[in-house]
Amino acid sequence: MTLEVIRVGTRASSLAMAQTRTVADALAKASGLPVELVPVTTEGDRSTKPLSSLGGTGVFAIGLREALRDGRCDVVVHSLKDLPTEPADGLVIAATPRREDPRDAVCARDGLTLETLPEGAKVGTGSPRRAAQVRRRRPDIEVVDIRGNVDTRLKMVQNGDVDAVVLAAAGLSRLGRLDAVTEYCSLDGWPTAPGQGSLAIETRVESDPAIRRAVASIDHRPTRLTVTAEREVLRILEAGCAAPIGAHAIIDDGLIFLSARVYRPDGSDHLTSAHALHVSDHDDPAGTVAANVSRELLDSGAADLVPHGAIS
Repeated sequence: MTLEVIRVGTRASSLAMAQTRTVADALAKASGLPVELVPVTTEGDRSTKPLSSLGGTGVFAIGLREALRDGRCDVVVHSLKDLPTEPADGLVIAATPRREDPRDAVCARDGLTLETLPEGAKVGTGSPRRAAQVRRRRPDIEVVDIRGNVDTRLKMVQNGDVDAVVLAAAGLSRLGRLDAVTEYCSLDGWPTAPGQGSLAIETRVESDPAIRRAVASIDHRPTRLTVTAEREVLRILEAGCAAPIGAHAIIDDGLIFLSARVYRPDGSDHLTSAHALHVSDHDDPAGTVAANVSRELLDSGAADLVPHGAIS
């Protein structure tokens, strides 16, 4: 049967729709076929509970993967940081497009930054990693656990519910809301979630050849290598949403550099490991550098910093 349209599954949030339209346009151009967006409501979208209580990683992916498996769509688009590190049966991450800005951004009232917020100020985030980083940087301010889409969180600042929120710069960029940023957090001192700023295009293993070709055309190998290294740290450490871990990798002059940091949830302590190697010297450069970083973190006592079971 001849393929007549490519159906792309996406969460129905404004951010998910915005980033999926970019992918859909690229697939339409590559395939010459019309592309239809299929909005899917996931468990993470339906619940207002803290993500950590829902199991965190995977709560936004399950519904999309079900839609892909049962044939409601041919391709799904994920925020890569929302995906579990273990592969899904019958599915494959077929492409990771070029990564956008991986940094976190502070959006505060009155143009304030983390350093200039007054003592006792409230900073909103639903991320244990960001909460630990805020507490480490400013132990004198209050971290408030929040949920909601980007607009909802920004309105919390506008309405005075919190003094600032910490969000992904990539998401703000995709929504055209960079005007709300009052500070960008440097990756050197503020590593972000593995895969942050990157999208994952997932398909069935037995996809139509035309779909496989179109998806493969938007894969960006440097992005795939770096985010694979970051996510491999999570996989090796067997870390979930309860583990405040940041990681960032780059490729420069043939070298892959990977740094990862594990925080105590209250921000009082952290451990960092960084390694580099020549990409051309290894069959699996991402896995090798991640193994080096993870081994050093474990040997240094990373499992003692976080809640029991968050790191094996």
